[in-house]
Amino acid sequence: MSSIFWFRRDLRLGDNPALNAAVRAGDGDVVPVWIVDTTFSSPAGPNRVKFLRSTLQSLDASLNKKLTIRCGDPAKELLDLAREVGATEVFATGDYAPKGRSRDEIVGASLARAGVTLHFIDSPYSVIPGTVRTQTGTPCRVFTAFRRGWELQPLETPLDAPTGVSWAQGTSVSLDELVNHSATRRPHYFGDLGLIEAKSIPEAGEKIAHQLLEDFLPSVDAYNEARNIPSIAGVSRLSPHLRFGTIHPRQILSAVDGMSTGAVQYRSEICWREFYADVLFHNPQAVSSNLISTMDQLRIDRNDKAVERFQMWAKGETGYPMVDAAMRQLLEDGWMHNRVRMLVASFLVKHLHLDWRWGAKWFMWHLIDGDIASNQNGWQWTAGTGTDAAPFYRVFNPSLQAERFDPQGLFIHKYVNELRDIPAPQCLQPGGGEGLLAAPGYFPPMVDASTERDEALARYAEAKELAKATK
Repeated sequence: MSSIFWFRRDLRLGDNPALNAAVRAGDGDVVPVWIVDTTFSSPAGPNRVKFLRSTLQSLDASLNKKLTIRCGDPAKELLDLAREVGATEVFATGDYAPKGRSRDEIVGASLARAGVTLHFIDSPYSVIPGTVRTQTGTPCRVFTAFRRGWELQPLETPLDAPTGVSWAQGTSVSLDELVNHSATRRPHYFGDLGLIEAKSIPEAGEKIAHQLLEDFLPSVDAYNEARNIPSIAGVSRLSPHLRFGTIHPRQILSAVDGMSTGAVQYRSEICWREFYADVLFHNPQAVSSNLISTMDQLRIDRNDKAVERFQMWAKGETGYPMVDAAMRQLLEDGWMHNRVRMLVASFLVKHLHLDWRWGAKWFMWHLIDGDIASNQNGWQWTAGTGTDAAPFYRVFNPSLQAERFDPQGLFIHKYVNELRDIPAPQCLQPGGGEGLLAAPGYFPPMVDASTERDEALARYAEAKELAKATK
C-alpha cells in the first residue's frame, strides 16, 4: 500500500527523515504531493512565488515528474488523495510557525476521523523549536543563553536520499494554480508598489543549493568580516534555500565544521535563525504584536503623510544613498544583504516613525527568502520591541553606516543610478553630496537624520513613561 508524502518546507530528497519514513511505510511506493493553500499563498509576493514555482519544478524533475499538485483545503485534499491511491498513512515534516501548527492540528484530526494517520517527523531546523531551555526550564529570551544550549544539542548525521523508490502520482492540477492563487492580499499602504517584480530570480532546487554551499566553503574563514560588506560576495546566499528546504541546516552545519572565526560566526547566523524560530514557537503573537508590551505606548505615525513617507522609503527615494541602494536591491533582486536590512529597518522605525509591521510586510512581500520567524523577530529587534532587542536608543546613522561598510561607494553605485558618476565620499552623503558636487536628479534627504533621531528618542522615552503611568 502506498504512503503519501506531503511536501511543505522540505523541498528536497536528501536528509529528509520524514520522506525516508514514508518510503519505509509504503514499502518503496510513495505519492508525493504539494498543496496550494491560499492561507499561505495569498500574502506571498510574486518574487517568492516565482522562486517556489521554480523549486517545485526542480523537485518534480527529481521525482520522475510524479509530483501531485492539489489546490484547496489541505484536510480535504489529503483525504481525497488518500482515498484515491488507497493510502492510510501521510507523512510530513513538522511545521513550528503559528499558522502551520494550527493547520496541522486541524488536518491531523480530520484525517484521523477518516482512519488516515498523519505523521510529523523532524523540522526545518537542526534543533526542534521548544527544545532549548534555560537552566530553570523556561524558554530563552536572550540569544546568548539560547546559543549555549543550542550548541550542546547533538548534530545528527545528514541522511542520504532514499533509493529504489517507486514514485506514484494521483490526480493533479497544473502548477499554474500556484500563481493563480498567490500574491493577492497586500495592504493599502503598498499602493501600486506591490506590483513591482524583481528583474531576475536566482536558480532554485536542491542541486543549486548544494552548489552554492560548495562554492561558499572556501571563503567561510573570511566570513566574519566579509559578511558586513554588501558590495562583495561575502555571504552564502543560501537563505532562500533554507526557507524552502532545498537544503537542511544539518547539511550546512556538517559542512562548516572548522573553528576559524569565520566558521564560528557562520554557525552563529544559523543559530540566530533557530533562535527566532524558537521565540516564535513560544510567542506566536510576535507575528503582529510587540513582545515588549511597554512599546505598545510608542507614538507611531499612520496618516496619509506616513503612507507617503513609507512609499518613498519602499521605492528607495529617501535621499540617503545607503538606504536607497538597499531598498532598490530588494526591488531588483528580491533579496537584501543582512547588514543593510538592519539599516533600512532602523530608518523606517526611528527616522520616519512608522510601524515596524509595515516594513515587515513589505519585506515579506518582496523577499524570496521571506521567513515569518526571522523576518518578524528581526524587525522587532531593530524596533526595540522584541526579545533580545537592540536598545531603543540604538539608531543606525545612514551616513556613518555607508562610510563604514561601503567606503568606496561600490554598493551605492551598483543600485543608485543617479550616483554612479559621483565618487566617494560625496556619494555616501545625504542627497549624494552638497553644492556643486551634488548629484543631479537624485533626491534631497526626505528628513534630517539628527532631528528625527532626537524625535525617536523622545517618543521612546514617552512610551516608557506612559507604560509606567498605566500600571
